[in-house]
Amino acid sequence: MFRMLIAVDGSEPARHALDAAARLARETAGVEVVLLNVREPLGYQVELPAYDHEAIDAAAQARQDELLEAALTQAKALGLDRAVTQGATGAAAQEIVRVAADRQVDQIVMGTRGRNALGGLLLGSVAQRVVHLAGVPVLLVR
Repeated sequence: MFRMLIAVDGSEPARHALDAAARLARETAGVEVVLLNVREPLGYQVELPAYDHEAIDAAAQARQDELLEAALTQAKALGLDRAVTQGATGAAAQEIVRVAADRQVDQIVMGTRGRNALGGLLLGSVAQRVVHLAGVPVLLVR
């Protein structure tokens, strides 16, 4: 059994990553896929009533659910029949690596925004952090 974690966020690079993973899966029998979306935790820097925080958090959860459902629909259309979804909250790179370890995946597949090397050094990059932290191969797709 070969397991892949595919990071999805609704972006074009993430859709390309899902396409690339599906191409790889056609060459390997019995591939299982975890579609993961990580959302940033709700910041509490601004003074808002508790009900506003709850409404904002509920809206963020609903958006995450929509992204995961769209990714699952795309995965099924691409022939990835053994796909499940998972949502997480936290720092994206750390959560991707944590879920990959928890799910004992063999590979992480994710899109990259394609920033130049200097931009990646100055701004940081989720993809760069995942490559650095992951204990399994990471396929980056533009």
